Amino acid sequence: MIRIDQIWLAVEPMDMRAGTETALARVVKGFGAAQPHHAYLFANRRTNRIKVLVHDGIGIWLAARRLNKGGFTWPRLGTPDVPLTDEQLQALVIGLPWQRIGPGGIIDVL
Repeated sequence: MIRIDQIWLAVEPMDMRAGTETALARVVKGFGAAQPHHAYLFANRRTNRIKVLVHDGIGIWLAARRLNKGGFTWPRLGTPDVPLTDEQLQALVIGLPWQRIGPGGIIDVL
């Protein structure tokens, strides 16, 4: 199992043709470096595809998910990045409204 201590959601859309190096470059541009045991989520403009970049302490993992119908609930461009809890990440990955999940339904905005 991959340990994830913090999850970051990028609100700016990413081209889903991008591979590991491009996703990592976006993380480095935004954060300076990919932190061990952190996950970084990206979505395309239509929010029907997401990619998750994870630094597991040894290397980088990149996973993708595509919905055949509908889209993921995603913050709009111009809002700050939003950290997610594990429960919110699980809900996001299966397409549930992740904003309502967590203590009091509150997501801290950095």
